[in-house]
Amino acid sequence: MNQESGRSLMEIIGVLAIAGIMSASAISIYNVIKNNQARKIASMEIEQIAKNVKLLMELRGDYTGVSIQYLISSGALKSDKAPIGDEGWSVEAINNGKGFSINLTNLSSGECQYFATAKQNWATKIIINGLETDIDINCFSTKTNKVSFTVE
Repeated sequence: MNQESGRSLMEIIGVLAIAGIMSASAISIYNVIKNNQARKIASMEIEQIAKNVKLLMELRGDYTGVSIQYLISSGALKSDKAPIGDEGWSVEAINNGKGFSINLTNLSSGECQYFATAKQNWATKIIINGLETDIDINCFSTKTNKVSFTVE
């Protein structure tokens, strides 16, 4: 009687199923790491923007007239591309020029929660969808969140 050496079809299917599960897990872990890295980079960029605004505008005594276009024209900002989220972001004066806010729009729920819980030492307060984060983390499940970092 001849003995066949090799694998059965069921064994091959089992190996392929395990490989598929491992590949899917690796892809999902990669996406989580990539998203976390993008959030950290965006957080550092926003902090640098805040420092540039302070350096540029504090000499004047107030922040009136601050905007993305003003920061670009003065060399404090390289482009109008949002650090994270939608292109519709802004930098504006608040409280009659006594402070300024950096506003990010159309953030996902994960991005919103990241910025709501990450400690930003340079920001006076963080406002999520119109409410301060000290009160409650008020992130929507859709990609319509607005986060404002205020400096006063």
